Amino acid sequence: MRVIDAKKITETVADLCLKANCSLRSDVLAKIKSAYRKEPDGKAREALAEIINNAKIAQRERLAICQDTGMPIVFIDIGQNVRIKGGLRAAVERGIAKGYKKGCFRESIVCDPLKRGKPSYRGAVIHTEITRGSRLKLTVMPKGFGCENKSVLRMFLPTVSIEEIKDFVVETVESAGPDACPPYVVGVGIGGGADYASLLAKKALLGKLTNDQRPTTNDQILSRDLLKRINKLKIGPMGLGGKATCLAVNIEEYPTHIAGLPVAVNISCHALRSATAVL
Repeated sequence: MRVIDAKKITETVADLCLKANCSLRSDVLAKIKSAYRKEPDGKAREALAEIINNAKIAQRERLAICQDTGMPIVFIDIGQNVRIKGGLRAAVERGIAKGYKKGCFRESIVCDPLKRGKPSYRGAVIHTEITRGSRLKLTVMPKGFGCENKSVLRMFLPTVSIEEIKDFVVETVESAGPDACPPYVVGVGIGGGADYASLLAKKALLGKLTNDQRPTTNDQILSRDLLKRINKLKIGPMGLGGKATCLAVNIEEYPTHIAGLPVAVNISCHALRSATAVL
């Protein structure tokens, strides 16, 4: 049995908050640069250039990529042979507060969702999964709510066609329009129940952005087709038109009940942020 002190978790989460909020993921930045090179529209190219420059300055100066430093979403994989010395949730929440305060990030969380009240650093959405081994994997995803507010879940009948599912995903992005700061990354969760489909859609955003390889699986084919259709919407970077409405579509599937087919869409703005550490 391997023992990990909760204090180590707090320090690691604090570091991940700083890294995620100040350094754009390399795969996301590479996609944005690729979109810039391929974009013929002048205004869209200018917007992409500003996004790239913003990411460069944020990393160099250790500043937040976006003023909305998001709702902290934390994914934790705990090995079966790991024992936490101290409270896990408390350690994570302390780490978030420490990291966000050190980075001078905006206080964005209200503890009472109805009465609202004064925002603070308190609170995080934590997803925990038991895995094999003796390692603890921590991933912090600061999810801005301009794009989170565009999340949609639909409970389809099992007789639904693939084309109807495609229409739903494309219509969801079209409805978001320029409001969630495109170019987007679109996460799609298919299967499970209503709750798990929504989680799958968010976890899909953690996957490396691809869509460039020759599709060989059904998910890859579906992802490619959705990407093409979404980019034909010509919403473009920051809503200025052009080719780059979407950088990638990532899909996660899970078994579901014979009587239903949940499909969830979780949209990320161009500032798709996450950072991971393994203890």
